[in-house]
Amino acid sequence: FELIIKQIIMTTPIPPESMETATRRLLDASRDFDVPLLEDVISTAYNPIHPQRAAANKALMTLQENPDLWTKADAILERASNSQAKFFGLQILDDAIRTRWKVLPSEQREGIKNYVVGKIISMSSDEQIMVREKLFISKLNLTLVQILKQEWPHNWPSFISDLVGSSKTSEILCENNMQILKLLSEEVFDFSRDQMVTEKVKKMKESLNGEFANIYQLCEFILEHSQRPSLLNVTLQTLQRFLTWIPLGYIFQASLIDALLNKFFPVPMFRNNALDCLTEIGNLSDLEPQYDHLFRKLLDGFLL
Repeated sequence: FELIIKQIIMTTPIPPESMETATRRLLDASRDFDVPLLEDVISTAYNPIHPQRAAANKALMTLQENPDLWTKADAILERASNSQAKFFGLQILDDAIRTRWKVLPSEQREGIKNYVVGKIISMSSDEQIMVREKLFISKLNLTLVQILKQEWPHNWPSFISDLVGSSKTSEILCENNMQILKLLSEEVFDFSRDQMVTEKVKKMKESLNGEFANIYQLCEFILEHSQRPSLLNVTLQTLQRFLTWIPLGYIFQASLIDALLNKFFPVPMFRNNALDCLTEIGNLSDLEPQYDHLFRKLLDGFLL
């Protein structure tokens, strides 16, 4: 056992200098950012038996406290081979978006936005990368939603139409776009109470409602034509988030209920998500009388 421990320590990257010197080098704006050195520090911080672990964690905290480190995020994300280093780069970018966005020059905000969008598109357009980097892409999606909370709809009015348009070019890309729409709906309608001012939430809800026709048409097209199980499931999951706030006409005056009851609920791989959608519809209250017979039809179809 002791031999194994010694081997682990010997094969773990150890920064060639002291942690203090490494930190100074990483914060020196006059030098090119040393991504391999950062990876060494991060590897040391994540090694529970490394003698310099505490010093490495202190170094990372010092780096995170630097207000300009976010400008190195793209270098970290593009050049790091260590997944932990990539997540560190994304974290410092997230911190800048949450705490410094409004004071950043417009060209820097636009640069961050374009970089994140481009990175998501490039990674989620390749199925092998989608599978291999699933967790990282999920984190990138959350970063995009953080930007949307700052920029949409006032500074990015075309976001929904752009997303819907790109979804029609590739089922793989569409699958990730559905994840983004699901996250956006959750942020605006479920988690926004303590994170955004009331007026901002109101504008985002109005914009999402105003653009929902395009979103619904995309969902409807996918549910009718796609043969990709993972895309169908994420579309059902996204639709379930929408059902708490979309106009009732989309639920009762379209083919949605019939598809849920007769196409997806009978199939085991779709049953749980279809049931979640049907349950959400069944929980609707204060329906106008014009929907009573349709609601009864839903219940009869489900029970039979």
